[in-house]
Amino acid sequence: MVLNIVLHIALLLIVPPLMLGVINRTKSIFAGRVGPPILQPYFDVIRLLRKGAVYSRTTTWVFYFGPMVSLAAALCAGMLIPMVSATSPLGFTGDIILFAYLLGLGRFFTMAAALDTGSAFEGMGASREAAFSAFVEPALFMTLAIICIKANSVAFGGVFGNLPWSSWGFGHPIYIAVAVVLFIIILTENSRIPVDDPNTHLELTMIHEVMVLDHSGPDFAYIMYGAAVKLFVMGSLLLHILIPIPAAGGFVGAAMLLGGEIVLAVLIGVVESVMARLRLPMVPQFIMGASVLALLGLAVLFARGVS
Repeated sequence: MVLNIVLHIALLLIVPPLMLGVINRTKSIFAGRVGPPILQPYFDVIRLLRKGAVYSRTTTWVFYFGPMVSLAAALCAGMLIPMVSATSPLGFTGDIILFAYLLGLGRFFTMAAALDTGSAFEGMGASREAAFSAFVEPALFMTLAIICIKANSVAFGGVFGNLPWSSWGFGHPIYIAVAVVLFIIILTENSRIPVDDPNTHLELTMIHEVMVLDHSGPDFAYIMYGAAVKLFVMGSLLLHILIPIPAAGGFVGAAMLLGGEIVLAVLIGVVESVMARLRLPMVPQFIMGASVLALLGLAVLFARGVS
């Protein structure tokens, strides 16, 4: 039990920036470039932590605490979801609901900090983020509802412990739909292509990046690290629907999670290498497609008698 908690915390704190490095290296390979080192995100965070922060006189405490609250929300969400075993350090009955709302809390404070600058440019990004999150949240809650109804539980431990692994796949195509929807949600929530481009600085297409333009130094480090933690945590949710968690956990569970997260990072890098960013009016249609697929899975679930 203690070993599982230690491994859980260690993976949650150490591994997330590695996923960003793997994504960037994958994109570099597809582009025929050497690219930055895989550990470059760690160097970037450390470099930013050593710098000072610059604050506008128009900002308030909302701008100061926005990055810290977003990072804290992502870390708390990571403590709720099982990673190396079937239990989590802070798991309880109903933790799935808190998990979803913690993600929403982090997003809210990011948007509030952007609005607090008084910049119309950052307000534009916050407006886009709010609109797209309104489309993606129904898809997230419907996918969580599917796995909760099947397991007759609203706790991650109960859900992951009651998935029908023996007949997974064509016997339960609903989980395939859930996995696809969650992958689309991961791309959307983490501002990845085809929804957003984390490397762009074009004024008419920026969503997440435009909201954090005024942050600097340690504040920007918290944002970068928090974004990596959020990607890692949501990736854990997807992986544990696709791969059964060892009941005992330990190093076997940690190795499975680490390997799965790296594969997921490579997959995201491949998607960003072979696809272009969608035009802004097409993004809501893309996200709504995920909601429709989740709704279809929910309908099939009830049509089959929740068996």
